[in-house]
Amino acid sequence: MVDAETDTREVYAILLAAGASRRYGGKNKLLEEIDGTPLVRRVAERLLGSRAAGVIVVTGFEAERVAEALCGLDIDIVRNRDHDAGLSSSLRCGIAAIPEEAAGAMIVLADMPDITPAFVNRLLDAFAQEGGARIVYPVRADGAQGNPVVWPVRYFAELQSLSGDAGAKRLIARHEDATLRVPAAGDAPLRDIDTPGDLDAWRAGGKNR
Repeated sequence: MVDAETDTREVYAILLAAGASRRYGGKNKLLEEIDGTPLVRRVAERLLGSRAAGVIVVTGFEAERVAEALCGLDIDIVRNRDHDAGLSSSLRCGIAAIPEEAAGAMIVLADMPDITPAFVNRLLDAFAQEGGARIVYPVRADGAQGNPVVWPVRYFAELQSLSGDAGAKRLIARHEDATLRVPAAGDAPLRDIDTPGDLDAWRAGGKNR
């Protein structure tokens, strides 16, 4: 069990970037540029600017192009050759790549342009303050669950047992008594890009980012 002195540097970020962007009209949304930077690189750079111990990127769909967009970054890339099996297959790949000494994993979606190092650090700090024992995730004022989610190492086996495309929400519900909700200002923890319209709306929303 992780003690109360847990260091946020023991938490690794797993950036899920394997999806086929099926709702994006045949293009890979993660390669869309924002201020001249591919979306997936923007998110990876912000994770690297946080206190996460390291960043593991799980690729799958157009893996070579995604890896090229991430060229030069201090990250580890793991290719999920079974990415069509759903989000859970990428979770399994990411968890399997984490060093044994890790205290936890932060699961991050690669299509969230509003992620910032400060926001990531806030979740890491909350995880550390709880001794690395609780599942930490952000919530909006209305109580809606957001991302990223920080998972203690004791749940890694359950994460690796998931199947399909449902992600880990079912585990959060199963272990609700072991969670810590961190209030988030605004919609940043919930905002992702699924369609071209989503990206247009995000761009139209201004640059308070």
